[in-house]
Amino acid sequence: MNLRRRTTALLSVAGLTSGLLLTAPQPASAANLIKNPGFETAGADDMPYCWEKSGWGDNDFTFTTTADAHTGSQAMKVELTRRVDGDRKALITESAACAPVVTPGKQYDLGLWYKTTTPDAAITLFRHDTTAGWQYWTDLKTLDLAGSWTEATVRTPEVPAGTDRISWGVSVYGTGSATTDDYTMDQVPDPVLPPECTGTAEQCANGRWDVLPTQNPVRSMHSVVLHNGKVLLIAGSGNDESMFEAGTFTSAVYDPANGSYKIVPTPKDMFCAGHVQLQDGRVLVMSGNKGYPTADGRVGYQGYKDSYIFDPETETYTKTNDMNDGHWYPSATILGNGDVISFGGLREDSTGSVAAELFSEAEQQWQPLWKVNQTWSYWGLYPSMILMQDGRLFYSGSHVFGNNIPGTGSAIYDYGANTITQVPGLQSKDERDQSASVLLPPAQDQKVLTLGGGNIDSNPEANRLTDIIDLKQPNPSYVAGPPIPQGTVDLGNGPVPQTGNQGKMYVSAVLLPDGKVLETGGALHNRANPVYETSIFDPESETFDPVAVDPEARGYHSSAFLLPDGRVMTTGDNPGNGSWNHDVSVYSPPYLFKGPRPQITSVIDTEWTYGDTQRITVDRPIAKAELIRPAAVTHSSDPNQRFVDLPLSVDGDNVDLNVTSNPNLAPPGWYMLFAVDANGVPSVAKWVHLQGPKALKATDASAHVHDFADAPAGKVAGPGKKRTAQKVSPTISGCDRHYGSINVCVPTRFPAEVKKTTAARCEWLKTNDYGRLKVNGKDDPLGLDRNRDGVACGKGDATRR
Repeated sequence: MNLRRRTTALLSVAGLTSGLLLTAPQPASAANLIKNPGFETAGADDMPYCWEKSGWGDNDFTFTTTADAHTGSQAMKVELTRRVDGDRKALITESAACAPVVTPGKQYDLGLWYKTTTPDAAITLFRHDTTAGWQYWTDLKTLDLAGSWTEATVRTPEVPAGTDRISWGVSVYGTGSATTDDYTMDQVPDPVLPPECTGTAEQCANGRWDVLPTQNPVRSMHSVVLHNGKVLLIAGSGNDESMFEAGTFTSAVYDPANGSYKIVPTPKDMFCAGHVQLQDGRVLVMSGNKGYPTADGRVGYQGYKDSYIFDPETETYTKTNDMNDGHWYPSATILGNGDVISFGGLREDSTGSVAAELFSEAEQQWQPLWKVNQTWSYWGLYPSMILMQDGRLFYSGSHVFGNNIPGTGSAIYDYGANTITQVPGLQSKDERDQSASVLLPPAQDQKVLTLGGGNIDSNPEANRLTDIIDLKQPNPSYVAGPPIPQGTVDLGNGPVPQTGNQGKMYVSAVLLPDGKVLETGGALHNRANPVYETSIFDPESETFDPVAVDPEARGYHSSAFLLPDGRVMTTGDNPGNGSWNHDVSVYSPPYLFKGPRPQITSVIDTEWTYGDTQRITVDRPIAKAELIRPAAVTHSSDPNQRFVDLPLSVDGDNVDLNVTSNPNLAPPGWYMLFAVDANGVPSVAKWVHLQGPKALKATDASAHVHDFADAPAGKVAGPGKKRTAQKVSPTISGCDRHYGSINVCVPTRFPAEVKKTTAARCEWLKTNDYGRLKVNGKDDPLGLDRNRDGVACGKGDATRR
């Protein structure tokens, strides 16, 4: 496993923007935006005019202007003769005099001629932000070995907002050399045809929701999109104690192609387990529910140590070795080498687990505790741990149940150094219970959006907060984003407009193939008061656009996820009265009503490796292509969800896709490949497999990490004292088990607007359809059984003091 933090500050070696020139500067041609594209005009510091030396790390290198040119008399050779880490690159000088001017939202075709003696060379881009200055943008294309002059072309992504210039060149990060000449840069023409609306005006603007005719047969709270296009829906006991006692545990496989469901034998109660897709497409399911809380409130939920793998080919579960601890509600993050790391959750005795767990891809089993770095920290339940581009983990602050971790509520965890560094800026960190966090498109930008949330313990109205962090900054910090748009909320008597600062918890966030994010579903309080609101977030403008609303309530135990055809499916809802919503909704975003969809007519190879150039054919021009990792979502949480941009080289209907060389940006596994036209209309996805550990041996991910979170100033903590567990309240789920059956959740704390009287509490329970509630035992902590007849809010209770 390689989670060691890489220190990657860019060493910019003085490139001159002025000084004695041996010949007069050559202007860029009308079409070519590069000044001195063939290195024919000399500068200073042994570099041609408008070119500079750059790089970092422990290596021996030379920069040479050589007569071995493609055309003219000069070419540039960059060579590494010894390398421990880092790279060297010849870049366009980062100055107003030399760096090409660009327009946000536009794309540019880049080209050069090269010869290489190393497979470790790539076209690398930097951009000038009008506020933040020069910063690393992305690696676009890995150059194949070439003993003779070879042309390389690639198309940039859309230029980000706030960018006025770019600099680019070739980086060498392995021993050997790259010689380059005759650089070109041209703006891609704007598309000619405007989008054609193929639906109603409402559909074209806001999309359309459809409730499917067939209901989900299981009470699923876990949804995994499999690489064959089907969806695994895991219920276990489905938060139903009678099914748990009967040993009836269920899963289903849904096939979107024909709308059918197949019930799958399920060996254990995988209710509130963790899950992640392994590099071969099988699903690792970890822990689950060993036991429900007792009625006397002394014992809470318990997590077992068992772990299973679901095989999409056979649609069966197979047991793995046990984890070291129980983990009810664990995190699950796949790493760049295919290993899986997990934190948090509840142990077999209902205490909080402080054990980090590691599933080895090579050994196909959980590692013993002594082999795994431990901080003995309790990260809570379903902590959102997002893999960063250098292998560290970003804890976003999204979690489930109660308060956040101590400190600022978000942090960077460095496995190699075994340190936790606090990250500032997260608003109301103790009201981000069942918020959603997502790595924004594209993953190369390393920005995370966190939205919504509440608090099970204090049960305030859920908030509208959003926070955005740019992890490329040396000292990353959350900044406040725009508030979530308001919709309607059902307070018990039908939907009414939200007011004040009313937002939502249990929110779902889904990456879309047009590069935007759908947020949908939610509720105002702990397992009560569904919110009907859906909007699309644009990472470029950082704005929300309200769209059509899911007609079904989607609160606790709901899921939303992207299907390979570009639609979004939503399932579930489990309010506190114990009921379950088996209806399934499907959302067709506006891009499905904007004219014909592009088609990927062929994929030359579905087995991909890092740094590859892969060719596809399309039926008409496309503007971008990307890989989207299929969902494995539960409780608003899918930390592995990511959208990885694939820079293009376009030759008519043949499009070469340039695959990232950094496995931390796109961990190994199956991905949905989308091609998207200039109007944002996506193709139906093709499935491709980005290969695992064997493909990583020749790749050093550190070479593709530049100026990245290398100076976080937050408080740093190392491993704490070794301990067994963290004490956790048995009422951590916010439910008082003295009332009703186990799947009923009478809140330990009623919403603030409910007066602390029996009459007011009973009226709230009645309004929210709780029905008859038996009192379990002799205790009545909420004062709901004043006449002591064993029935809460029964006849006469509300009139007694």
